[in-house]
Amino acid sequence: MASRTRPYDIILFGATGFTGQLTADYLLKCAEPVRLALAGRNPEKLAHIRDVLMADNPGITAPDILTADSYDRASLEALCAQTRVVITTVGPYLLYGEPLVAACVSQGCDYVDLTGEPQFVSNMQQAHGAAARAKGVKIVHCCGFDSIPHDLGVYFTLEELAARYGRDVLAQSTVEVEGFVRGFGDISGGTWNSAINAMPAWKQFVRDRRRQHHQTLSGRNIRLVEKPALKKVADGWAAPLPTIDPAIVVQSAARYRFYGKDFSYAHFAVTPQLARIAVTGAAIAGVFVVAQFNAGREWLGKRRPSGAGPAPEVRAKHWYTVDFEADVKLPGKPVLHFRTQVSGGDPGYDETAKMLAESALCLALDGKSLPAHFGVVTPAEAMGGKLVERLKNAGMGFEVRG
Repeated sequence: MASRTRPYDIILFGATGFTGQLTADYLLKCAEPVRLALAGRNPEKLAHIRDVLMADNPGITAPDILTADSYDRASLEALCAQTRVVITTVGPYLLYGEPLVAACVSQGCDYVDLTGEPQFVSNMQQAHGAAARAKGVKIVHCCGFDSIPHDLGVYFTLEELAARYGRDVLAQSTVEVEGFVRGFGDISGGTWNSAINAMPAWKQFVRDRRRQHHQTLSGRNIRLVEKPALKKVADGWAAPLPTIDPAIVVQSAARYRFYGKDFSYAHFAVTPQLARIAVTGAAIAGVFVVAQFNAGREWLGKRRPSGAGPAPEVRAKHWYTVDFEADVKLPGKPVLHFRTQVSGGDPGYDETAKMLAESALCLALDGKSLPAHFGVVTPAEAMGGKLVERLKNAGMGFEVRG
């Protein structure tokens, strides 16, 4: 973790993008005193964004502006040397992300992003995980809707069970968790472009996923369950959701013994109509084929460019819930069924900016009370219950449902 003597607590890299602006606005409105700077390659654009933000936040100290470029390693290292935490919203991360991760590790500052790109996360674990652990740095990917509601939702579920039965008892138990995602909203241009740029790496994604399907660690069995079958639920149909989120959950499960001696997680999207699953699947298949070609990815990127998003009144109508259904076999007892829910507003923009900002605030301000887990770590590994507490205070729902 970076020294308190550095001039900034948080530097936001990529503040000119739509989600970057929302994240900057959130940090400026934060009640906690934070030494903030905005960074990017175009100081004129940053100055304009700062003027807009300050007009909406009169009386607040204006953040400094710093210049750095994803293709200029020296500028990134100079940036990271000045702060405790870097937030980056500059994607697609497969194209632009690694130099900043490397700079954070070399300069000893923590890092958060909102990627949902499995190949990027896997590459960073292999290339920089060991060095980050050695330097006591936390590289925390997936700090937006991918994958905080899911990762911290499972962590919250197991923490609540541990409060009832004890961590040692849970560590000897069999725990099966299913997550059911519902919502109404829109994905951001940045998420769209990250997804289409990740699609050509699908073979590596499948190989990495298979390694996660069943892991045996110190006598524990950790499984990611992905069966190509639909489940009937009360309000419709649940289809397997092959996002990065289950992989993040099982990485956290491997870290925490109180997740169970035998732990499994399955991840689903719920839709009210069976026909909608078929239409969505066909659309994704078409996008996947087009995204295999450079010209196709360029064409798809223009359909939803980065840097723009819906108006506040539109975002206000968006929402999400993630319901967790846990079956727990405690030693010597019948199977216990336990339900929790994580919920919030607009998942693609407002809630993602909140989660990203609170993750950075947690690393910058709560460091001494956080788990001593370093390297390329998940939100639950890096921040655990402290981030759950922050997000609750910020309006996200974490509830026991029965």
